[in-house]
Amino acid sequence: MKRGKTVAEIIEERIEWMKTPVKKPDGETRPRLEAWENTASHLRRFLGVRLGKTLARDVTKHDIATLSNDIVAGKFGKPSVSNARHMRKAASGLFNWAAEAGRDYVSASPCVNLPKLDPEHPRTRVLSEDEIRVFWHGLDRDDLPWDRRTRLALKFELVTMLRSRELLGAHRDELFDLDGKHPRFDVPLKRVKKRRVIQQPLSRLAIEIIKEALASADQQLVFESPMYEGQPIHRKAMADALRGTKHEKNEDKTKTPGLCELLGLKPFTPHDLRRTAATLAGDLGFDDAWIAKCLDHAVTKKGDTIVPTVTGKVYNHSRRMKEKRAVLDGLATELRRIVGAPVAKALEHEGPRLAA
Repeated sequence: MKRGKTVAEIIEERIEWMKTPVKKPDGETRPRLEAWENTASHLRRFLGVRLGKTLARDVTKHDIATLSNDIVAGKFGKPSVSNARHMRKAASGLFNWAAEAGRDYVSASPCVNLPKLDPEHPRTRVLSEDEIRVFWHGLDRDDLPWDRRTRLALKFELVTMLRSRELLGAHRDELFDLDGKHPRFDVPLKRVKKRRVIQQPLSRLAIEIIKEALASADQQLVFESPMYEGQPIHRKAMADALRGTKHEKNEDKTKTPGLCELLGLKPFTPHDLRRTAATLAGDLGFDDAWIAKCLDHAVTKKGDTIVPTVTGKVYNHSRRMKEKRAVLDGLATELRRIVGAPVAKALEHEGPRLAA
């Protein structure tokens, strides 16, 4: 067995391994573990700080359990069961990797038989109709900070139920039939949490947002960064816009109040917009299974594969797409009603709703 490697040393070696580019199933070359930055953060902030100088082979399950308990107790900042859970997952991956033949930095992983963590309380924040109205119209004000495309991206998340990461990289060539009967947005699997292609129907309300965001015929990214031409808005920009940057410890960074504070709204996150949209759709009477498809929560073998181009040509007409389109069109009509757009006019634009 190789001896003498400290935890800090194997952490850095593991990070280099995780971020090494490899060819993915879609033919593109990307880091071996695409979420490596989050994993690296948990390894360095918790495991590295507490056990970095310890020889990897000397780490025990008691060490991991004590570290986990201290994270929950707030000894590393704000008490967090979530951070403890993420640390355990990152540490388990690290030590299993370290025990593989050819490395043998440890004989076995110490991340075994750990006490169960308390269940995390799920987020339940859903915006009320009044809050949606204040939020929607507040995003249109000219006297508030944060650029227009970031605000439009927030609207787009509410209207489409897509995740921030999925929509922020939207490219012109991922949009289809915007002026036709079956408009949709194809999100490539590299931006999708479950690593599968999402074909999301677009309501007329979503298309209005897209067309405003695309300021010129030459602009390829829908939500292009206001600071870096040809680059999408940063993945944290939407969250920062909502909560502001007053919490930032970097003295050189501008401290700007968030949209929630400026509009007098109880704090919420971009993800809460997805939950709000799903709740509205449920209140409209749409089936939970249909809503789950819009959220990309439905898991099928077919959904886990890359959709070939030939399949994409007919996929738009499948019942699954019709169900998703019905939900998203119904959601758009309800949002127009809530924010004050004439419902009759909205109904002219949105597609017909399928019978449940």
